[in-house]
Amino acid sequence: MPELPEELRTKAPRRSGQEPTSVLTLDAYLRLKTELDDLRDRGRTEMGLRLLRAREHGDIRENAEYDAAKNAQGLMEARIRDLQQMLRDPEIIEAAVGSDAIGIGMLVTVLDEDGDEETYLLSASAEERAKGARTITTISPLGSVLEGKAVGDEVEYQAPGGSFKCTVVRFEPYAG
Repeated sequence: MPELPEELRTKAPRRSGQEPTSVLTLDAYLRLKTELDDLRDRGRTEMGLRLLRAREHGDIRENAEYDAAKNAQGLMEARIRDLQQMLRDPEIIEAAVGSDAIGIGMLVTVLDEDGDEETYLLSASAEERAKGARTITTISPLGSVLEGKAVGDEVEYQAPGGSFKCTVVRFEPYAG
């Protein structure tokens, strides 16, 4: 596993029975930490200026620009709280190299019923990203049936659009 950032190396161990606040790859942790730092610094500064400009347009009770800015501020603060919670005590994972079965952190390519190939990143968190792949979580209909499968396995799953089948073509650990 790559070198962990100082704040993760020096954190106190979890108490017995304490669950992590999220399960992330190191790549996702670093990306989310950067986003959090940016929102707390640049985001809040820009939002303050936006609110100030909107207030200059007159009575705030009838000011649509001010209402929009307040709504945007609320969404930004909610994202900050979500990120803080996820990053408070995450479990940092790495996909198993040389595994015979699909697991978290792997890029999985499947062949659907129409003969089209699609590549997914199987993750415990919807916050994970991989270039050229869509992210699916282990609790999604497709993700839940792919976990533990091998090349050549056919899976069937129920999704809001109906029942679907696909075949695992290949999988590999996502390296970031």
